[in-house]
Amino acid sequence: MRPDGVQYRDVHRKIHLMKRYEALAEEIAQSIRTGVMKLGDRLPSVRQASTSRGISPSTVFEAYYLLEARGLIRARERSGYYVIAGARSLPPEPEFASRPIGESTAVDVSELVFEVLESIRTRDVVPLGSAFPSPVLFPMQRLARSMAACVQEMDPWSTVDDLAPGNAGLRRQIALRYLADGLHVHTDEIVITNGALEALNLCLQAVARPGDSVIIESPTFYAALQALERIGLKAIEVPTHPREGIDLEALALALERHAPKACWLMTNFQNPLGSLMSDEKKQALVALLNAHDVPLIEDDVYGELYFGSKRPASAKAFDTKGLVMHCSSFSKCLAPGYRIGWAAAGKFTQAVARLKVTTTLSASAPAQAALADYLAKGGYDKHLRQLRHTLSVQQSAMVQSMVRHFPKGTKATRPSGGYFLWIELPGKVNTLEIHRQALSLGISVAPGPMFSAQRSFTHCLRLNYGHPWDARTEAALATLGQLITASMEAQEA
Repeated sequence: MRPDGVQYRDVHRKIHLMKRYEALAEEIAQSIRTGVMKLGDRLPSVRQASTSRGISPSTVFEAYYLLEARGLIRARERSGYYVIAGARSLPPEPEFASRPIGESTAVDVSELVFEVLESIRTRDVVPLGSAFPSPVLFPMQRLARSMAACVQEMDPWSTVDDLAPGNAGLRRQIALRYLADGLHVHTDEIVITNGALEALNLCLQAVARPGDSVIIESPTFYAALQALERIGLKAIEVPTHPREGIDLEALALALERHAPKACWLMTNFQNPLGSLMSDEKKQALVALLNAHDVPLIEDDVYGELYFGSKRPASAKAFDTKGLVMHCSSFSKCLAPGYRIGWAAAGKFTQAVARLKVTTTLSASAPAQAALADYLAKGGYDKHLRQLRHTLSVQQSAMVQSMVRHFPKGTKATRPSGGYFLWIELPGKVNTLEIHRQALSLGISVAPGPMFSAQRSFTHCLRLNYGHPWDARTEAALATLGQLITASMEAQEA
């Protein structure tokens, strides 16, 4: 069902109303990250930038304010704006996180994952190891009003009508979001699920059977490992670059060698690395998988959390054969407690919808209706802009804190979205031991081995900057730095 003309125009108007100051701020931030602009450099004056770029002074002011909030520049009285955090002041970036052997591996990580997850269920713990952003960043009261209104007006028959594939109004709103990104996804291709994790699991079950092999990234999201373990699948780990995503040459070799049944990847702000595949690389990825007739299960839950001027494309945008199953949710960007996700499953839509019916039947009807109401009334994009700004500020704060407190030789990723940093520690630091020591002091971290079927990355950590930055968090980073330094000194003794 094609969107009506009014809503179609409204969607495209949102594209053209993309904030110019955000684009300018990201352009300058990229120059700082790559070392084009260096520590101490003076930025063009507001008047100069306004004249040279043909934009208003207020737009330049907003961009500079954003960069100030992110800790990248600072104003000096009667002197202008100066860079205060150049590439030299940041930790170096990791190279390829691993070079896994590429063998098909049985998966057994659940006990380790559950041990770590149990540690973050109390508010007394500083949640650096959490997989979720802080719930205070979301418009919970506005969503509650939508929920209350929808429950009062809900047609009793909607509890039947909203069985898989899900609430028609919500699927239409999701289709409009795709359309805003230039991607035509029919509402009938969208299956509403209980969060993205269920969408990913249903897609996996639709194409693989026990004993089959599935390609995953290395490192990868631990829930992907748990899904493979639960179904009895084998993992083929392919190296992934901390900035650019999966190694396509290694992927091609794995496809030839193992004939996998599926490929499960994060193309945008991968968890745990934060890597972002370029559009060209995504297109090449889809072409490679098409040539082998291998489905792609695309986990894109962080795609809305970009820091640049526009949302990065999904691999789904390059799908011509219906082999890409695009999975996402509102849990990481709008409504974490509502547990509403979806799969745009291409040629596998019917199989995924039937699996949904035979497992959990339906996602919450009130939650679906409330999200449809919220999206239809507007305000989502405004919320997302504020959320992205907050996350970018918190990322800068965490990186600068690491510079102050972590030992020399520490490496860290520089993601342009999401809310995770991947940390590579010097020496032979055992991050499982760091995790246990930190937890005894009220700090959670996510140790590297939980992101690998082979329990690799013993010297790596994933840290979450999705929670408000305060003195408690700063103290936790300082404590972590002390634990890491002590571990290094013990190794050298």
